[in-house]
Amino acid sequence: MTGPIVAVASDERHLFRGHGAAAFLFVAPESAAGAALATDLFRHAPLARLASPPALAAHAALQACLDQGVTDAALRALGRNIVAELPGGAGDAARPDPRVLAMIAWASEHLDDRVTLARAADHVHLSQSRARHLFAAHSGLPFKTYVLWLRLQRAVEHYAGGTSLTEAAHETGFADSAHLSRTFRRTFGLPAAALRLTHD
Repeated sequence: MTGPIVAVASDERHLFRGHGAAAFLFVAPESAAGAALATDLFRHAPLARLASPPALAAHAALQACLDQGVTDAALRALGRNIVAELPGGAGDAARPDPRVLAMIAWASEHLDDRVTLARAADHVHLSQSRARHLFAAHSGLPFKTYVLWLRLQRAVEHYAGGTSLTEAAHETGFADSAHLSRTFRRTFGLPAAALRLTHD
């Protein structure tokens, strides 16, 4: 599939090939916008080409931002606007079960510790099997996969903010920098060290 903007469903293996500047916008699948996008964009296939006038206008705005070297805050604001303009992106779908959100919040607060489904389920007073099915149904991801995603997000924040790769790994529950690097490359197709390029 080719095009200036392509959307990929959560937890789908894919390969990206591009030329020149590129940007990746990640929408949490458990958010209202993520659930709405999944329902609208990926009803028939895990990939969707976006070519509506609002999407192309968002692409032009993003290109202008990249060309002008704007701040991270401006890029985040643009990202939110892009999501809102996508089909279903305003988040009309129902929000996930509060227990799923509580499991996510608990996991986010314990990333430097051992985060397990059993402990998260206990936190929201559910059996492990019930928590497993509830979490997957509302987030679109297995709990273990989602926790890995949370760890990667936090590690990216630490590393891009100036800490060493080893420190970022230890702060977010990875065994070492090699473990973080392997996971980052497997997830994003890029070496974690590439993050430094945007902050030099």
